[in-house]
Amino acid sequence: MKQNLGKLDRIFRFVLGIWWLGPWAPQFKIPWLNLIVFIVGWIALIESFIGWCWLHDLFKIKNKNQ
Repeated sequence: MKQNLGKLDRIFRFVLGIWWLGPWAPQFKIPWLNLIVFIVGWIALIESFIGWCWLHDLFKIKNKNQ
């Protein structure tokens, strides 16, 4: 699997993942919406470490050089 995320994108995803998994995460009255925020936070954090995003791969977006 090739990396397709640039440095700035990986930093953004890391910060977003930490924010949405920490005590600062947005809280909604709808429980399933909180679950979605939690799942997206984990996905963003994992993608920041591996440097690969399946949506970028699907749409042929390569910003590795940024």
